[in-house]
Amino acid sequence: MRRIVLAVGAGVGGLGGFMAFLVVGVYGAASDLPGGGGGGGGGQLARDTVPEEYEQLVAEWGNYCETLSPAILAAQLSQESGWQPDVRSHAEAQGIAQFIPSTWATHGIDANGDGVANVWDPQDAIPSAARYDCSLAGYVDDVPGDPVNNMLAAYNAGPYAVIRYNGVPPYEETQNYVRIIRSAEASFAAPPEDEPLPALEAAAGAVHFAQEQLGTPYQWGGDGTAEDDGRFDCSGLTKAAYEEVGIELPRIANDQWNAGPHPSRDELLPGDLVFFAYDLDDPRSIHHVGLYIGGGYMINAPYTGATIRFDPIDSPDYFGATRPAAA
Repeated sequence: MRRIVLAVGAGVGGLGGFMAFLVVGVYGAASDLPGGGGGGGGGQLARDTVPEEYEQLVAEWGNYCETLSPAILAAQLSQESGWQPDVRSHAEAQGIAQFIPSTWATHGIDANGDGVANVWDPQDAIPSAARYDCSLAGYVDDVPGDPVNNMLAAYNAGPYAVIRYNGVPPYEETQNYVRIIRSAEASFAAPPEDEPLPALEAAAGAVHFAQEQLGTPYQWGGDGTAEDDGRFDCSGLTKAAYEEVGIELPRIANDQWNAGPHPSRDELLPGDLVFFAYDLDDPRSIHHVGLYIGGGYMINAPYTGATIRFDPIDSPDYFGATRPAAA
């Protein structure tokens, strides 16, 4: 969780969300916090939404208490680090759950029994995050409002801020933190077997496809075909990612701009396309596109000589975003 500097309270800094699904509610009112009656309390993970090496941990520890669930824990870890276990933030938050050292010293556990409580080891950090969530849920149990929202807000801003404000505090960062995790929560949860996945969850499939291409060399004009040796350029990658989940996009980046609604920078969710232009007033000058994964990062096929990789989206030529899954 990103740190909010308070006189009291816990803080953990985070980078990016990763492989999160989308839900309808966030589109209409991005500034409103979802929730209102719980969420948590059991359930199973949707298939292929969590990296395989962490799936069992999240499924098991996500049921540590009634307020938590595997889907909430998955969405939270996705937002914190993008499932990257070696991330260190500017606030010195560490590991896949982005604990700051002082919080880890109190709440970190040796969950895998190797004799060391290691913040850099997801086998310790994921269980520690679940236990810490549940401890926070207990601290703010008497606070009015949605208990899951309050728990997440306490993870981000500290429990005393939640107590002080009788709910999610009026900090933009904390409100966005809660909103993004709650928006992604439903799509990490396995739906009933007789219900099809909502169409918006295609965004997670697109991100998963792009993740599988990490490390692939860039090729100008590449569509990932056998003729291209499986290589892509920027818009070839985004087109193929959405084609994988049944959504057809135009081939060229500036044409993809019109493939859906345009969320603002603070409304971005994993699966959105992010665009870069020579003229910030002219979408026809768009020259590049990436696939947003959360926390200010995208999966990017950058240029000849580079490989598909994670890159920050914030740069002077950032133009805006499109949400193909909502088209």
